[in-house]
Amino acid sequence: MSYQLPAEWHRQGYVQLTWPHSGTDWNYMLNEVEDCFEQLADAIAARQPLLLVAPVFPERLSGKPYRDRIRFVACPTNDTWARDHSFLTVLSASGGSPRLLDFCFNGWGMKFAAYLDNLINSRLQAAHVLKGTYVNCRDFVLEGGSVESDGKGTLLTTSPCLLAPNRNDTLDRSAIENRLKQLFGLQQVLWLDHGYLAGDDTDSHVDTLARLCPDDTIVYVRCDHPDDEHYAELQRMEEQLRTFRTLDNRPYRLLALPWPDPVFDEEGERLPATYANFLIMNEAVLYPTYAQPRHDEAAAHVLAQAFPGREIVGIDCRALIRQHGSLHCVTMQYPEETIQ
Repeated sequence: MSYQLPAEWHRQGYVQLTWPHSGTDWNYMLNEVEDCFEQLADAIAARQPLLLVAPVFPERLSGKPYRDRIRFVACPTNDTWARDHSFLTVLSASGGSPRLLDFCFNGWGMKFAAYLDNLINSRLQAAHVLKGTYVNCRDFVLEGGSVESDGKGTLLTTSPCLLAPNRNDTLDRSAIENRLKQLFGLQQVLWLDHGYLAGDDTDSHVDTLARLCPDDTIVYVRCDHPDDEHYAELQRMEEQLRTFRTLDNRPYRLLALPWPDPVFDEEGERLPATYANFLIMNEAVLYPTYAQPRHDEAAAHVLAQAFPGREIVGIDCRALIRQHGSLHCVTMQYPEETIQ
């Protein structure tokens, strides 16, 4: 029985949030980031079920009208980056039980503690939250933000991330590609070799740079400012995207997202603001905004072209980028087949 990694726009059940708390790196700005998470919870749970992971249920969600749409699992956590510590689910076209693939999450190459986050999937499995067969893939380091599937046999990823030291450094590119093909039912892997964001801790996750979308479309970030440090690398990334072909040997439809004005923290460090870090839902796309009306609105316009018929919903993510991630990084969707 063959299994395949579905596209993010495959019909979904839950979307997961792993909530911030005082024991995380968010402690110094906890109220501010919880405001952002509350906006996310409001936007998600108004549209589909929310899977919430945290040591205790967030008090600010207790009185919400959608409270009965939240499935809560009490669980100790290090941090909040659900995209990278959650299951990746593969589906069988013949109707077999979903497979919940539990990869090793090592804090983006052992940069940060992840000993609790790496056990969240085991706790979800023990709580019988998701329908599917648990598959232990912890011999392989892989984060959900590093891979994009079109659900038709193509995966988009980046070589700076998947070939980075302290992930799977005993495996070369060919071995990693073969493992991905076997696990996700792939026919081709498209490797982006260029592109990065200053302030990014992930070694260039693909979901910060370029995203697969329906109808053989790729939405990507483009920098039009020659004096910006990203300009040359993102120009090279765009050139490489133009060489990519679908399985039937056609070029992708490319849609460029606007480049936000630089955002810096209080110490002058540039933060990784990107409009590519959006979440595709059943009837909507949630995308990050940065209090830059001209760019925020332009990003919404591009996403409306990529996802006609879906509601485009902006979420202020200035708080999230303070810890070097954005909206897609703190969410994980599960196919509707996994709903118990």
